[in-house]
Amino acid sequence: MEAPLWTDEYAPAVADLPQPSVREYLEEAREEPLNLVLHGPKGAGKTAATRALAREAHEDPDNDFVELNVADFFDRTKKEIRNDERFAPFLTGRSSLSKRDMINHVLKESASYQPVSGRYKTILLDNSEAIREDFQQALRRVMERFAETTQFVIATRQPSKLIPPIRSRCFSVPVRAPSHEETVAALERVVEAAGVDYDDEGVEYLAGYGGGDLRKAVLGAQTTAVQGGAVTMSAAYETLGDIGHDDTVEAMLAAAESSDFSEARSNLDELIYDHGYAGEEILQDVLRVGRSRYDGERLAKLYRLAGEVDFDLTESTSDRVQLGHLLAEMGRPADA
Repeated sequence: MEAPLWTDEYAPAVADLPQPSVREYLEEAREEPLNLVLHGPKGAGKTAATRALAREAHEDPDNDFVELNVADFFDRTKKEIRNDERFAPFLTGRSSLSKRDMINHVLKESASYQPVSGRYKTILLDNSEAIREDFQQALRRVMERFAETTQFVIATRQPSKLIPPIRSRCFSVPVRAPSHEETVAALERVVEAAGVDYDDEGVEYLAGYGGGDLRKAVLGAQTTAVQGGAVTMSAAYETLGDIGHDDTVEAMLAAAESSDFSEARSNLDELIYDHGYAGEEILQDVLRVGRSRYDGERLAKLYRLAGEVDFDLTESTSDRVQLGHLLAEMGRPADA
């Protein structure tokens, strides 16, 4: 999109964050600069929460908030790091440094300068599960050295990847994926701020489209508004589409409910092998179709199973096995 992204243009304040516990943690950190580890799934709002904290904690967040994505370092060559305008001032005349030393130098320099306003600044290290242990040891020393003037916020999907000395120096803030209702409320805030026409069905559809990923839901709403002129069910469906085989998904769930696992697996194979859809895409449509098909205990069971399968899909080499497990479990009684 050429226009500003809604995730930036209508970024939430701390009070707008969908998770009440996260709001409480950040309100405390706003008053006292605690080091934080924000941990939770992709799209739950870890980065947005940290940006909201920085805007409210600093008079001059443009200068006193530093955002470093770990991929900016570890997924780049020395030349790419040196040519990044954010890092170039720290690395002038230091072309002989190894990549390791370049990263350590940028980190130390970012932490060392005095805040422009107030008594401390904030550094966000995003996607920190990718930091190797030796770099984490260097980070620990930087955190200790500049504790008086720098608040560190470490965002990660896997807090277990952080070494104990770092975890012990940070307050743990779990950031769960927003619920469907919380996503609907967040989308309504954004589309109203954008002055875009919308209806309840369109927002509900987009919340389901996000599947717990709030960023995806908001960007889906922006795409729908730009291309469809309004955020309605029909506009969202036509703009974003879906895997396009609702009849197959319906038939697959119906077969699973009746314990006809062979037929359910046949439908699943059609989606995977004939149409080439990824497990995550199929799972999202299973949830969307399931919301119109089930309620009560059976819908709750579907969401519980989907949560387990979603995690397993990231670790497994076989989408078919993981989704097959969901279908087999859906054939059991709702209270099983």
